[in-house]
Amino acid sequence: MPDDHAADSTTPPDHAPPSDPPLRVPLRFEDWLTVLTLGALACITLANVIVRYLTAESFAWTEEISIFLLIVLTLSASSSAFVRLLHIRIELLADGGGPARRRRFALAAGAVSLLFFAGLTVLLGRMALDEYNWGDTSPAIGVPTWWYSMWLPVLSAVITLRLAGILRRAWEQAA
Repeated sequence: MPDDHAADSTTPPDHAPPSDPPLRVPLRFEDWLTVLTLGALACITLANVIVRYLTAESFAWTEEISIFLLIVLTLSASSSAFVRLLHIRIELLADGGGPARRRRFALAAGAVSLLFFAGLTVLLGRMALDEYNWGDTSPAIGVPTWWYSMWLPVLSAVITLRLAGILRRAWEQAA
């Protein structure tokens, strides 16, 4: 018996992700960073598991690198999730009501998120600068900790810029 859905290949399945909104800067950077970070994290973790299984010892540096990669993964994936509206949200509030209410809610949510990540960018920048000035080193590898923390304000700034674009588009729709 033929499948009815196979005959109609022009309609996307219900679970297909929405297409990206038109952007000046495509989400390719965040997508590739996410993929490469996840791949590196998987390789490092797999290598540590194999070495631990075969030798009953583990690489001391893998935990430190894995934590850094998880933070980079979270920030890079969050940036594209904001733009694609795939982040966790209360859909009853975000999608409920009339168009004017949805626009007002989108503006308020965008403004609060923008302020949060702008503040986070400043604070993470100060933290990275403090670690550079104090000469802190990591416990397992002994490298300067600012090598890890200098990327956090950069990625937070990327999220801030993405949120500014979202807020601008929501403002233009409201006008």
